[in-house]
Amino acid sequence: MNTKKTYQDSFVPDHMPPQDQWPDFINEIDCCGSFNAAVEFLDKAVDEGVGDKIAIYSPSGNWTYKELLEKSNQIAHVLVDDLGLKTGDRVVLRSLNNPMLAACWLATLKAGGIVVTTIAMLRGKEINTIVEQSRASIALCDARLSEDMQKAMKFSDQLDHVLYFNGDQVDGSIESLMEGKSTRFDNFLSDGSDIAMIAFTSGTTGKPKGALHSHHAILAVCETFSKQVLKPNSDDIFLGTPSLAFVYGLGGLLLFPLHARAATVLLEDVRIPSLLDAADKFKATIFFTAPTIYKALLEDCEDERLASLRGCASAGEALPGYVTEAWQDKTGVRITDGIGATELLHVFLSVQHDSDPVGSLGKAVPGYEVRVLDDDGKDSPVGEIGYLAVKGPTGCRYLNDDRQSKYVVDGWNITGDTVKIDEQGYIWYQARNDGIIVSSGYNIVSPEVEAVVSQHPAVAECGVIGVPDPDRGNIVRAYVVLKEGFAESLDLIKEIQDFAKQNAAPYKYPRSIEFIDALPRTATGKVQHFMLRERAKASERDGF
Repeated sequence: MNTKKTYQDSFVPDHMPPQDQWPDFINEIDCCGSFNAAVEFLDKAVDEGVGDKIAIYSPSGNWTYKELLEKSNQIAHVLVDDLGLKTGDRVVLRSLNNPMLAACWLATLKAGGIVVTTIAMLRGKEINTIVEQSRASIALCDARLSEDMQKAMKFSDQLDHVLYFNGDQVDGSIESLMEGKSTRFDNFLSDGSDIAMIAFTSGTTGKPKGALHSHHAILAVCETFSKQVLKPNSDDIFLGTPSLAFVYGLGGLLLFPLHARAATVLLEDVRIPSLLDAADKFKATIFFTAPTIYKALLEDCEDERLASLRGCASAGEALPGYVTEAWQDKTGVRITDGIGATELLHVFLSVQHDSDPVGSLGKAVPGYEVRVLDDDGKDSPVGEIGYLAVKGPTGCRYLNDDRQSKYVVDGWNITGDTVKIDEQGYIWYQARNDGIIVSSGYNIVSPEVEAVVSQHPAVAECGVIGVPDPDRGNIVRAYVVLKEGFAESLDLIKEIQDFAKQNAAPYKYPRSIEFIDALPRTATGKVQHFMLRERAKASERDGF
């Protein structure tokens, strides 16, 4: 049964940005009437006759579409009947990737809640920040992560109910409350414009922001990047590393597979050996991960356990051209490199054909429009660095955050990335807006230097920033993590510098190199360049 309703809890609608600060939404999905994204993924799939097909593979067991639907319906009953969820209430989810997390996510939407998924590695105070910002009253948490959830509860009395799953099925666990619940549910339905989820940014530039996305937006990313670029079919099996708490992982490992009536593999252990074994065991065909994993897999990409892959997607940070070329040479598969944003829910600009130039980000995903703007908000000339601006069926609407007016300008989403456009219309990533280093009048983009330095045999990875210099304005500094077997030395610094001069324009080489044990990264694997800049400032203050 389906019933059209409106939200009883109006906190999110009341704390959206003023409508004159919204982006211009174009090519929106028209769903013709009452709508719920979870119904599109589950109820309709079973109605189409795929109920007995595997939807989720996992080391803990496989779930069919019918099983996923029934368990999601039972959890929805727990939310409404036992926890008193009102439509519009926020529900915090906390878990590694596994079938129960997927079922809880879908159940929240079915019940008319707004889902807020958090990553497993957050600590008590960080969880509390998200709880407080979203004013969540309910949390569903993997029992193995209960310690930090209990700490979060000590910081705040916001949460009225916290239930645990994937633990002992004792009284009060979600599984125990599901027993005896009907496997049918009266789904919340609206016109699709109601907010379904709050996605918090990963914090590469500081305090996370809560991005609001509707039921329509969830379907939109499936109809655009997935359907028109990835083009999965019902025989595909998705595998990847990102958490479902991040929009990249949510799309690639849950939404896109279910939308295509395909299957997904949800892994808690995403280390390289586990990925290789899972790819082989489940015969994965579409792989979602970040550039750091593709780099790490270069030596293994000819492994027979990856032979079933036919599609590979990358996002989250710049993908060096040499990785694209090496991967394609060894596997025959071109990595679909793209760029997305939490604010736009998923990828809006990507490589779409094998013939797209290596190193570019391709062109706008069908359904989206992109521009490259100069400082005056006009189109930048071909070949000149400008700011990436986007419009599409999804867009930025922050929850109660004055940074909205900086992200949306004249209806365009200004993503914080600098890019160039060539004569054929391909977009070339340069850096985040603060990643352009001006040295002696030259514009130097940090990802380009990072890609060059990372190819040195001694370098495992590196992060590049600009540091002030009295003569040149700024100079390039590389923070370098060495591979095992290599030791820090002045000779090695010079060797890396000479290598950079030989493989890029000499003015781009890092005049300063500092060895570091590990780069500061977000949980998604993105390098936190602002932390490197803070490190540089601290060194300067300390006289180093």
